[in-house]
Amino acid sequence: METPAKYLSADERRAATVEAVVQLSASGNPSDITTTTIARHMGVTQGALFKHFPNKEAILEAVMQWVASKLLSRIDRAMAAAPTPWAALEAVFMAHVQFAVQHPGVPRMLFGELQRADNSAPKRLAQTLLREYGQRLHRLIEQAQAQGSVAADIDVQATVLLFIGSVQGLVMQALLAGDMHQMQQQAPAVYALFSRALAAPAAQSATNYKEAVRP
Repeated sequence: METPAKYLSADERRAATVEAVVQLSASGNPSDITTTTIARHMGVTQGALFKHFPNKEAILEAVMQWVASKLLSRIDRAMAAAPTPWAALEAVFMAHVQFAVQHPGVPRMLFGELQRADNSAPKRLAQTLLREYGQRLHRLIEQAQAQGSVAADIDVQATVLLFIGSVQGLVMQALLAGDMHQMQQQAPAVYALFSRALAAPAAQSATNYKEAVRP
């Protein structure tokens, strides 16, 4: 049995507000979401909403904090579970894709915030998320280079950009098609192309051999 909305604690109310915005963004333009829309979706008054957030900007800031925390946590878990840095790169790629599929409103919000002309708190949080994500990838790629699975002459920063850009490209195609689940079908082939581009010669030869003998 669900707890009646009026009995939610302050933390639970804030969490419910964030969830409402993520859900609303999945089916509409995040910039069109108003506090009235959020309150109606939650079944509360705007007054109840403003007891926990002073304005819409504060709500968006809380949403971006949630996005950063959830996505980076998922990435960290994928990295920790992988046996090697090379395997971790693929695990992170697929974890990011899965996160976007499960929360289709998140890419819409990220794209929206990063395109804003003003230097808002939500935009700064989105920029910080991308920076911290990139730092994790940078370390993984350098570790994979040290182990000989990534070519030593690969430009690490360009590889980071290509990695994130590949996921963003899948997101954009899925949004245009109106089917986020197609990302799961397309991601393996896209990642295979990416991995071939940075694999060290020895690792590439091993990959080619496995494909050649595959039944």
